[in-house]
Amino acid sequence: MALHWLRERRRERTRRHEFPAAWREIVERNVSFTRYLSPADQRELEGDVQVFLSEKHFDAAGGLKMTDEIRVTIAAQACILLLHRKTDCYPGLYSIIVYPHAYVAPQTVQVARGIITEGMQPRLGESWTRGAVVLSWDDVRSGAMDIHNGHNVVFHEFAHQLDAQDGSMDGAPILSDHSMYATWARVLGQEYERLQHDTALGRETLLDQYGATNPAEFFAVATEFFFEKPQQLREKLPQLYDELRRYYKQDPAQILM
Repeated sequence: MALHWLRERRRERTRRHEFPAAWREIVERNVSFTRYLSPADQRELEGDVQVFLSEKHFDAAGGLKMTDEIRVTIAAQACILLLHRKTDCYPGLYSIIVYPHAYVAPQTVQVARGIITEGMQPRLGESWTRGAVVLSWDDVRSGAMDIHNGHNVVFHEFAHQLDAQDGSMDGAPILSDHSMYATWARVLGQEYERLQHDTALGRETLLDQYGATNPAEFFAVATEFFFEKPQQLREKLPQLYDELRRYYKQDPAQILM
């Protein structure tokens, strides 16, 4: 209890610091979503960014040179997911590892019962259950600048971090009210199964078909679409949109007009 109080007191002091003009310029230039936020939301976001940058460690990989532009661009997008919500600042996350471009990582896939294949897979990002997020800077930057293509690697990987806060990455993050879980499970479960079914049949789908991989990827893909193409999501999948609106306590379809 005392440690929690001290941490919150330290965070409040951090939020009261003046937001550096150079950081604000980076956010305005690189993170186009923030241009649609109200002045109050922009101030809240800047405070969250200051806390995020004071607590998380950034590591450069693959020859990348770490800069404030990289750190602030990533932090601003990650903190968009925290707006309006009384939640911790990604408590299980300690390190953000950034490559200059897409990178390759080992992958193990079970293709049939008892048959497992191993190989290398190119990746734009990944999120570990505890400890780290890995990102491609090229894809971070392009996703931040284009808020209407439905793809944002930071939203995707940090949605996984929110999902993992209860100890498992299963598409069911910690909800603010226990009564929300039944509706969440029903709505997201139905839409996940629909995406799986349509993907298996080769049908065109609203959400990226990568979301059919498992419930965790479905939540992450739905989060990307919620913030990037909210009007389409609200029109075509209104129940899913409403569940995400209640969870994130934001209504991007109203502001991204």
